Amino acid sequence: MRLDYAGPFPEPVGFLLVPRFSMMAFFSAVEPLRIANRLAGRELYRWLLISEDGQPVTASNDMTLLVDCGLADAPSLPTLAVCAGFEPERDLSRRLSQWLHRQASEGCLLGGIDTGPLILAEVGLLDGHRLTLHWESLPAFRERFPGLDAVESLFEIDNRRFTCAGGAAAMDMTLSIIASRHGQDLADAISEQLIHARLRPRQDHQRLPLAKRLGTHRRPLVDAVALMEQHLEQPLSMTALSERIGLSLRQLQRLFLEELGKRPRDYYLELRLDRARHLLEETDRDILSIGLACGFSSASSFSRAYRQRYAQAPSDTRRPAAAPSSTIDRDQ
Repeated sequence: MRLDYAGPFPEPVGFLLVPRFSMMAFFSAVEPLRIANRLAGRELYRWLLISEDGQPVTASNDMTLLVDCGLADAPSLPTLAVCAGFEPERDLSRRLSQWLHRQASEGCLLGGIDTGPLILAEVGLLDGHRLTLHWESLPAFRERFPGLDAVESLFEIDNRRFTCAGGAAAMDMTLSIIASRHGQDLADAISEQLIHARLRPRQDHQRLPLAKRLGTHRRPLVDAVALMEQHLEQPLSMTALSERIGLSLRQLQRLFLEELGKRPRDYYLELRLDRARHLLEETDRDILSIGLACGFSSASSFSRAYRQRYAQAPSDTRRPAAAPSSTIDRDQ
């Protein structure tokens, strides 16, 4: 996978599996390597599965994989991908941080898949690099690391770092790197074997187009929802929204009821509350600041609306979260 790899073949590729990692993203990265070996008629790649303690790792789908070694026995690697999923920071220890820094200092091409970039960012290994990760984690990531250049693309390869949004995007990234190393013909042949009809470029959007998500091509509705998504912190009034898309207030109401079965004000509120719920689950920001970031003027108005939608208080949603420093200080 290394763009400038000059060592002997097979090329070693390490996969560090973090508990609750995404099985789909992992297999989307490793299967193109396996097929590359078969189609080339020789072993181009050899992969090594690693866990912190050398024990099997359970993925987010509750399936468990055996690994080849733990950190203590892992060799220096030319390429290493950190594969993570839900709540990766829970498993970030001092030992893991030091090991990642050692791999980086030895010239490893280092990357993260799905939420793996969050671990690399937490230990300072993405400073100065453009990166991406799963779209659902991007807002909280940008809140937590405002100085990092996090973009919504399928994958990024920036100097000696690679990052990927996860899911099928891991396949696009791996195929792109195989093409750069062994030619586009091999990458295309692998893609056909995987029934992956189109090799998507890195800059493709992760999410479906808004019109497809809404199930409509009515331009005023798509424009209205796009404006709502862009103005969660300082919500637009219904009058301002209707004026921006060139409809009367009555026409706007009718459009939403016909297409989405709810009033625009209610739909807008749901968007803001869904964003608040995600921030509660993914960040350690205080509840008042989350409410303000989602367009609520006070803690009481936020709590009242939140209870009405989710039948629980914002504080009940929040998962216990350790501060980053105490997580890294865990000696295991």
